[in-house]
Amino acid sequence: MSELNLILLGPPGAGKGTQAERLQDDFRLLYVSTGNMLRAAVEEGTELGRQAKAVMDRGELVPDDVIIGVIVEKVGAEDAQDGFLLDGFPRTVTQAEALEGALSELGRSLTAALLIDVDDDDVVRRISGRRVCQKANHVYHVDTNRPKHDNVCDIDGSRLIQRDDDREDTVRTRLKVYHEQTAPLVEFYEERGILKRFDGTRSPTEVHDHIRATLATLRLEEQI
Repeated sequence: MSELNLILLGPPGAGKGTQAERLQDDFRLLYVSTGNMLRAAVEEGTELGRQAKAVMDRGELVPDDVIIGVIVEKVGAEDAQDGFLLDGFPRTVTQAEALEGALSELGRSLTAALLIDVDDDDVVRRISGRRVCQKANHVYHVDTNRPKHDNVCDIDGSRLIQRDDDREDTVRTRLKVYHEQTAPLVEFYEERGILKRFDGTRSPTEVHDHIRATLATLRLEEQI
């Protein structure tokens, strides 16, 4: 397999970020996280950041014309020639078609779309329980990763907060948007024969092992 071009699909809170980190270590792929890119723009107060914050705080998707050019530029860069991993893009069939066309112009295509599936109630528990420190964004959870002292970061002592886009009502809105706009991507990539499903209720290590085995099978099939 000359290059490994992957996208991660699934609802917010499915564990895509965790799997992205492990896949980067496994395959040295260029990692493009729309969420991280947009949050950085918000913190820097750029024009993109101001536009994105207003939309994200409502739990809605950032418009295509705000981000699609940046994403295409990143996956076409020199450091993505051996492969890339997209997290948070595409989110709609329209974006997927635009990505497919842009990659085609570069003489490239997606290797696989990795779907990490988790039900809505589990997503709400995962995200609404998340807390981050104000100083460096260290992440905690009220159920599974509590700090030693309530509402205080163990690492730098700053106050822990709940981000606006982690509140339950916002999460429910995000899930509604996901089902309406993003879920059709499952059928889109199934029709192209590249969708691979993974059970996101399993432990992160089990999900990772399943993904690695799937990618190893794809490489073996290419050699046959």
